[in-house]
Amino acid sequence: FYSMKDKIFPLLKYSYDNLEGEQVKSCLLYCALFPEDDRIPKEKLIGLWICEGIIDGSEGIEKAENKGYEIIGSLVRASLLMEVGWHRTECVYMHDVVREMALWIATDLGIQKEAFIVRASVGLHEMPKVEDWNVVRRMSLMNNKIHHLSGSPECLELTTLLQRRANLANISSEFFKSMPRLAVLDLSCNGNLFELPDGISELVSLQYLDLSYTSIRHLPKGVKELKKLIHLDLEEADKLSSVAWISSLHNLKILKLSRVGFTLDCEVVEELKALENLEILTIDFNLPPSLKKFLSSHRLPCCTRDLTIRGIDMDTSGLSLPVTMNKLREFNILWCSISEIKTVSPLHNPRNLFFLSLSKVMILDCKCMKELTFLMFAPNLRTLVVSIANQLEDIISKEKVCEGEKSGMVPFQKLVTLVLVDLPELKNIYWSHLPFPCLKRFDVFGCSKLKKLPLDSQSGRHGENGLIIRYKEKEWIENVEWEDEATKNWFLHSSSQV
Repeated sequence: FYSMKDKIFPLLKYSYDNLEGEQVKSCLLYCALFPEDDRIPKEKLIGLWICEGIIDGSEGIEKAENKGYEIIGSLVRASLLMEVGWHRTECVYMHDVVREMALWIATDLGIQKEAFIVRASVGLHEMPKVEDWNVVRRMSLMNNKIHHLSGSPECLELTTLLQRRANLANISSEFFKSMPRLAVLDLSCNGNLFELPDGISELVSLQYLDLSYTSIRHLPKGVKELKKLIHLDLEEADKLSSVAWISSLHNLKILKLSRVGFTLDCEVVEELKALENLEILTIDFNLPPSLKKFLSSHRLPCCTRDLTIRGIDMDTSGLSLPVTMNKLREFNILWCSISEIKTVSPLHNPRNLFFLSLSKVMILDCKCMKELTFLMFAPNLRTLVVSIANQLEDIISKEKVCEGEKSGMVPFQKLVTLVLVDLPELKNIYWSHLPFPCLKRFDVFGCSKLKKLPLDSQSGRHGENGLIIRYKEKEWIENVEWEDEATKNWFLHSSSQV
């Protein structure tokens, strides 16, 4: 009699053996470092693969990321990983039996158990006992209660140390002294970690440092010595007072600064401009001078992936986005006085769509905004949320687009979620009906003047589950002027009051 695991193991091993190449196999084994049942963000996983050297990043981060997504696709098709998260695009998940098999293979079929130490989510209060630190190559101690890292373990072969959400509060100065090959260090989500030791300078091979969601107050001087660092994540480090030494990191390719604790002034922008190899940047601004300096920079907008603007007054001049922001993926404007968002019009060449990567836009409490016509040039937009914009009259203005319709540009072809909340002057989303082939969620709350929707009876039809309009005010849905009777019947049947 065999247990279910005994029956499945040979099948999984067969799938593993038939993976194409050692690179794909190494990527799968790396996933076993994460806790059981963990949802692993694809982007984070690929970043780790790159910095560990499993994927070559020398020809550009985006090319390496694309290779990473290809590998994830092959592992999903082999049923060794499963896609989860928002529309199955954000995360992967490894079944516990697959994870057990991967750990068995990673430890040389169980012979070298200390080569690949994974003690995630097991309630540890201190570093695990290790007989021979010299054979340890990768170690994961995530989701534990290890308050202090002390001593100086001699880890000459260690390349990855994952300490995310480990309740860390203190790291001794000598802890990193004998880790000459460490390439990946993840200290994220340790809210009681207020400082790093200067001894971090000993990590001469470090390429990936994640300090997101920590309480780090400053970067120690030793950070200057991390000459090989290519990926630095400081997102949500809300106690951080500065990024001193950042311009010393000449090889930095990925820098994440969203929602840090300090204000990004013009001096910080100058520091960032010195990072000549930077390819990916996430950043927030709440000062007009530094935002203008950033937007006028030749390189920084080109590599910006996520941009958030908070509490800025540009009512008279509006906001001009450089047409070079083709990497921009997420764009948030929060609590601002901005009358319009401008770009150089691409209508002389309709194929020249500027914001090809833009997938999410959020506009919140921007009382002076009149229209959002720049979205015409975001063909891959998936999520649009607009809330509390008292003067907003149009999402896409026909007057501003002018010849856009003649050029064949059809907006919102990839849009999945559209949320419109408390927009008392909104009259138009678009001037004619749109197919909305991907739209699943359409929320309209507090938009009393929005009488005409850009819908016909075929809009939002995809598979069995079509578009559902959610609304609060019964009076609003009763006063909508539908394209025709078929459109009215279809959407009244599928709408939902919340």
